[in-house]
Amino acid sequence: MATDPLTMPAATAATHIEVTPGTCGGKPRIAGHRIRVQDIVLWTEQGQSADEIVAGFPQLSLADVYAALAYYHDHRAQIDQDIREDGEFFEQMKSQAGPTLLDRLRTKNTDGGNPVSS
Repeated sequence: MATDPLTMPAATAATHIEVTPGTCGGKPRIAGHRIRVQDIVLWTEQGQSADEIVAGFPQLSLADVYAALAYYHDHRAQIDQDIREDGEFFEQMKSQAGPTLLDRLRTKNTDGGNPVSS
């Protein structure tokens, strides 16, 4: 039985990528894992190859990584928006958190102060 090559990519992506409300914030992720499509995208933008990603996460297959990238290219606007929103949320939380323990230790080392009392 022959398969229609035009339907194969959608079927393949569907077996590798899933969206589940309540898991990973409802964002697209690799099926059976909590690794989001946007994580794969960011790692590739940081210069990691698909092989390097699989080496770092051996529970993934190359097909998983390439399916995530294909999904990204099919849904680029939404994934880019998710990445921006996550970055904004991170920066907001970082600004509200105040100095880190490392910052306080650096202050102690430079002025002899108590890092815990800051």
